[in-house]
Amino acid sequence: MPLIIPVDSDFSIHNLPFGVFSLGEGEKRIGIAVGEHIFDLTHAVEKGWFSNISKETVQTGSLNALIGQGKEITGNIRKTIQSAVKNGTDLSAYLLLQSDVRMHLPVKVGDYTDFYSSEEHAKNVGKLYRDPENALMPNWKHLPVAYHGRSSSIIVSGTSVKRPSGQIKTTEMERPVFGPTRALDFELETGFIIGKNNSMGSPVSTSEASEYIFGMVLLNDWSARDIQKWEYVPLGPFLGKNFATSISPWVVTYEALQPFNVAGPIQQPKVLPYLEFEGDKNIDINLQVNINGTTVSRSNFKYMYWNMEQQVAHHTINGCPLRIGDLMGSGTISGKDENALGSLLEMTHGGKKHVELDDGSQRKFLEDGDEVVISGFCEKEGIRVGFGEVRGQII
Repeated sequence: MPLIIPVDSDFSIHNLPFGVFSLGEGEKRIGIAVGEHIFDLTHAVEKGWFSNISKETVQTGSLNALIGQGKEITGNIRKTIQSAVKNGTDLSAYLLLQSDVRMHLPVKVGDYTDFYSSEEHAKNVGKLYRDPENALMPNWKHLPVAYHGRSSSIIVSGTSVKRPSGQIKTTEMERPVFGPTRALDFELETGFIIGKNNSMGSPVSTSEASEYIFGMVLLNDWSARDIQKWEYVPLGPFLGKNFATSISPWVVTYEALQPFNVAGPIQQPKVLPYLEFEGDKNIDINLQVNINGTTVSRSNFKYMYWNMEQQVAHHTINGCPLRIGDLMGSGTISGKDENALGSLLEMTHGGKKHVELDDGSQRKFLEDGDEVVISGFCEKEGIRVGFGEVRGQII
């Protein structure tokens, strides 16, 4: 029986993202999203499909070993499944409904780096805490600013987030106090997964970077703004950030996203030679954020000032070794419009105003019980490639 994929599905035949799933508490398996179904790649390999892939590669409970086989192998998997679906091949022995499985983190993340690559977001935050005429720090347009996050607190979509506690000090306080954050926020981001190792001491150029980017996920880098504000000078985010980072379960391959490449913002002043690149490297990804069912933001990844290739090049220019499975966050994605902001910090001007939800309630920051859902997709000339969603509820 041929597989029918809904026309509005994020997981069209042009997409076929990779993920890790299980049936209840059973063993973790590698799958590929096809419409409302999952193609069980682990089962297929065990039954003799893809003779150049060992059973051990797809029985590890993560994508790392498979990604390590290289893009020729993973690309061939997608092409084979595309052909099977187009030809009406009976795949029923390898298909499960997505609604019947439990999704897991797709990769074992060794290291996590979060960039700060939206000019609009950086300016909005800079205006809140510094001279509005000098909202950007002097280095911002010369290099992709970033910080190292905590890989142990990366969680898959659907995992609840416990409200963190830490030191808080407002301008009215003489001394800091300890307690739960009063300014819990989301950050609308994407992330990309490193798919190839580089040797220590060997930088990766912008022209080589695409070989090191396996694919992308949606990302919510939860933030405790009051804890962060008190602690971040001089070394940057710490407890205000490292308590939870949520990612979507399906990794959309770099190749599936190439039809949606667009030009990014003009970079002035001119970047240093190692950050120069050729071609259109931004991606037209429509992004949306809902809080308890109310849409509070519609933004787009194409707005980013620094692209992924530049981020890889900068990350490695000092010889830093990247490893398969490493996660790189884009940084909060904001557009120029008020309805395209990527955080409550920006929407409420630092808590000075409210966001109204459809049920009539108001938010300056997130309350216990609130659920944040980020979704995203690309669409062009009848081709749709989506990410599904990343969701998390505050407890």
